[in-house]
Amino acid sequence: MVNQPIFIKLVPKFHKHTIKMAEKLISKIPEGPLAEKWTKHKSQIRVVSPGNKRKLEVIVVGTGLGGASAAASLGELGYNVKVFCISDSPRRAHSIAAQGGINAAKNYQNDNDSVYRLFYDTIKGGDYRAREANVYRLAEVSNLIIDQCVAQGVPFAREYGGLLANRSFGGAQVSRTFYARGQTGQQLLLGAYAALNRQIAAGTVKSYPRYEMLDLVLINGEAKGIIARNLVTGKIERFGAHAVVIATGGYGNAYFLSTNAMNSNGSAAMQCYRKGAFFANPCFAQIHPTCIPVHGDQQSKLTLMSESLRNDGRIWVPKNMDDVMALRNGSKKPSDIAEEDRDYYLERRYPAFGNLVPRDVASRAAKERCDAGYGVNNTGLAVFLDFKTAIERLGEDVIRARYGNLFQMYEKITDVNPYKEPMMIYPAIHYTMGGIWVDYNLQTTIPGLYAIGEANFSDHGGNRLGASALMQGLADGYFILPYTIGDYLAGKFKEPKTDINAPEFAEAEKAVVEKIEKLFAVKGKRSVDSYHKELGLIMWNNVGMARNEAGLKEAIEKIKALKADFWKNVYVAGENDHFNQELEKALRLVDFFEIGELMAYDALNRNESCGGHFREEMQTEEGETKRDDENYMYVAAWEYKGENVEPELHKENLVYENIKIATRNYKD
Repeated sequence: MVNQPIFIKLVPKFHKHTIKMAEKLISKIPEGPLAEKWTKHKSQIRVVSPGNKRKLEVIVVGTGLGGASAAASLGELGYNVKVFCISDSPRRAHSIAAQGGINAAKNYQNDNDSVYRLFYDTIKGGDYRAREANVYRLAEVSNLIIDQCVAQGVPFAREYGGLLANRSFGGAQVSRTFYARGQTGQQLLLGAYAALNRQIAAGTVKSYPRYEMLDLVLINGEAKGIIARNLVTGKIERFGAHAVVIATGGYGNAYFLSTNAMNSNGSAAMQCYRKGAFFANPCFAQIHPTCIPVHGDQQSKLTLMSESLRNDGRIWVPKNMDDVMALRNGSKKPSDIAEEDRDYYLERRYPAFGNLVPRDVASRAAKERCDAGYGVNNTGLAVFLDFKTAIERLGEDVIRARYGNLFQMYEKITDVNPYKEPMMIYPAIHYTMGGIWVDYNLQTTIPGLYAIGEANFSDHGGNRLGASALMQGLADGYFILPYTIGDYLAGKFKEPKTDINAPEFAEAEKAVVEKIEKLFAVKGKRSVDSYHKELGLIMWNNVGMARNEAGLKEAIEKIKALKADFWKNVYVAGENDHFNQELEKALRLVDFFEIGELMAYDALNRNESCGGHFREEMQTEEGETKRDDENYMYVAAWEYKGENVEPELHKENLVYENIKIATRNYKD
């Protein structure tokens, strides 16, 4: 027996979406005590014998932490794995840019951390919009991740006595974040990459670098392969398997300016969505509070400064408008502002957590100060992150040892020495909590199709706590998917290898070729980037940090109009049969249009504020989020209904049996 979601028919006042029962949307959450669910589930699902694993093929799309660890683990188990990498090497995956750390509940600091406390902080940080069972499982396997990575040689920082070191991160009052200086993501990815290479050498994994998935192939309603483009030659190729795993990250680049790498995109997820995979909670996008502010019209991305800096850095703006203006015109330096004239607004508003409030809270607080006119750069869109107090208390050498590479990066970009003057930061799009809907097994609404890491929606709710993304990617890849995918594959080992000459493959390939030909045929006068920048402005202004009904409706209409103009006036240079980045960008932008609309529809439907979704109509007198638990405590799963047709909404109700639901409080 499993807990199944409850479906309620709802017709929103502002548009025509309906919600109906969907037999596919079954969460498969095991019954029983929370702490026993995962162990019980593993004992009851089917397994595949070693001899039969050799008969089965699995495609993994993406080679970040989730994809690399999944491909390595599945190869180690004996499956035949094909892994696809959009870059020339998995070492170029965007996971490598994660700096701050990875959470686990080992309680090395003896500060009363536990699996339950990590679970609770994650649920609370997500503003009570995530599944209990999934989040508890994540907390439960977190300690295994650290052991795995240490065994792989990941150089975590250590205390004098030899124990692994921990530091604090936003949304927690204990120190549970393991780190490798400011290079945690890089070191974790190198560990997963080494494990992956071991399996490539062993022959269980075949790697396809510089390939991009362009469509999902279904046979009899099941995922049986993909259509991919060789990004070097332009060749469109077919690949078959018994199951497909999507590990391609999030869709934050729909905003154009984000902290994501330029190659990061949501295209694979959109291809699955169009083939029947429901897309969950798309409006839950995370704004990271510590990014280097926008500095010009020609920027292609934003640079993230690690959240770990908020351990020792203090965030402030001037109290007096005269000081604000003096900073903007250059007549004063930040260090000239007297201590008593500084507003450490996070410490003032949230004394229990101070500068370590969750990202959504810190971001909105920065926006509020800047909207009030206290922004400290010439655009008015920046606040200070200052290490003066920490350097006085600990000494510059200690700060250098903790954050030296981050300080160096900041100085190279801004020409400001953060040891002498504070950093300037401002919120920016960073991570997406929404993604492909998956059940407890990480399987989508399409049999045989799985989604892991940031590509799915499952573990963070309305907001992700810092240092939890690396935790989820590795948990899914190393310790969850290798178990759960066996439940599906146990019934497939008698099936022959997927025939890539089947009509379904031919049909999918034809559709891809026709889309490419259509793009080249437009021969307009506008560049792909110009459309992407315009889309990004619509998204940031209307579906960004603050949203309202009028702005969201406007966004939907503007995106539709922009998409129509794109198909009339875009110019895609070059040809398909060779390396062509303009074509790559154009194909992804088509998907970003779809993502942008879907995010706006979801945000319009959710008449509440929670986590990273902030509706201006739903806020407290103090400007905090105001949830509506009675009407919106559910996962919003959207079903594709066709080109230029409004998607259909399905609901998975969230039931909390082990925690008390409350208004988030980071003040006491």
